[in-house]
Amino acid sequence: MKKITLLLSFVLASLCVPQLASADESKPTVVMISIDGFRWDYIELHQAKNIAKIAGKGVRAKSLTPVYPTKTFPNHLSIITGLRPANHGIVDNRFCDKTRPNCYKMGEGYKDSSWVSGIPLWNLAEMQGVKAATYYWPESDARINGITPSYFYHYSKHSDYQGRLDQMVAWLKLPMAQRPQFIAGYFSLVDTMGHDFGPESKQTYEAVQFVDGLIGEFAERLANEIDTPVNLVLVSDHGMSEVDPTQSIALDTLPISEDDFTILNGGTRVLLYKKPHRDLDLESIKSKLNSKSDGRFHIVSDEFLQQHGYLNHPRTADIIIETTAPRAFSWSGQVKYRGTHGYQVTKDMGGFFVADGPAFKSQTRIGTVNTLDIYPTLAHILGLALLSPVDSDGASLKQALN
Repeated sequence: MKKITLLLSFVLASLCVPQLASADESKPTVVMISIDGFRWDYIELHQAKNIAKIAGKGVRAKSLTPVYPTKTFPNHLSIITGLRPANHGIVDNRFCDKTRPNCYKMGEGYKDSSWVSGIPLWNLAEMQGVKAATYYWPESDARINGITPSYFYHYSKHSDYQGRLDQMVAWLKLPMAQRPQFIAGYFSLVDTMGHDFGPESKQTYEAVQFVDGLIGEFAERLANEIDTPVNLVLVSDHGMSEVDPTQSIALDTLPISEDDFTILNGGTRVLLYKKPHRDLDLESIKSKLNSKSDGRFHIVSDEFLQQHGYLNHPRTADIIIETTAPRAFSWSGQVKYRGTHGYQVTKDMGGFFVADGPAFKSQTRIGTVNTLDIYPTLAHILGLALLSPVDSDGASLKQALN
């Protein structure tokens, strides 16, 4: 009788093996691709037919509201951590910290990950036994919280776009034990052309066409070559506004000096950090700047900084001056580009959000989505517990989910 019982147990265990394998293969998978600078209206404006097809099958938001400032690194870190820039620490593409001797520039986290706070989604996954992979998402090669994604690349501007998607497909073809369930990728071309030639230029149209073709091919490969359903999420960090070079604001005409301040010019906003050894009357300097503004720029108020969590933050400049489109700051003379972002949140600064896959509803249009809602939504899809507080509950995307 004992032998029969053991044999029966062995047979039942053997029968369970295919079911367990099937369950592993049905684990939720998310691929999120950021198309930098892809404005909310580019799908129609630049005839992105493949992205439109994906949007028609799945979910499309009216627009994606970026965080302030509307710059690449602050927004990519907010998408991937669910935190406002004041909380994840990357408050601009370039900034200083009054408690540190050095300043931050894009990608500095690779050398010193203490610049970044929070738990990026790839780390959240890895901490809970879910493999993750990244291809050039900003700061994805930084050892944040002491870990990195299972698979990642150090940034190189020479990397072929087709190769990036080929690698993502290859990751998804790995045996289940090695396969990442979360993949994040990044394309910069649309943003580059938008800056150089303007958002409505022929060159930006061609960039959108190129990336749209790659995304269309990638979606087909996900459907035809990958043995598990994939949730494909397409996002951008911000939009793009036209710039009129003839309305450039030259910094050398303003009452500020590099003897007094570390001056970081971001095109749409200028950060003035008082040098430690200088005894300055900041209110007097603000008054002089206002007298020179002539409606071309303004000083960011304490009330606005408080609203966004920046007031009294060690990485907030002592004075921030901002302009509005189509103006931009230059060191002297005229800027040479025809488009930019970084303005306070306006319609043109809106990005896009499109998603298709088993976790999302079909043929659904939703309203404006909050950038901060992406993180808790994707964590939910992946079955991940949030391990620390974030600045969102995912409310604007709840209506998009099955």
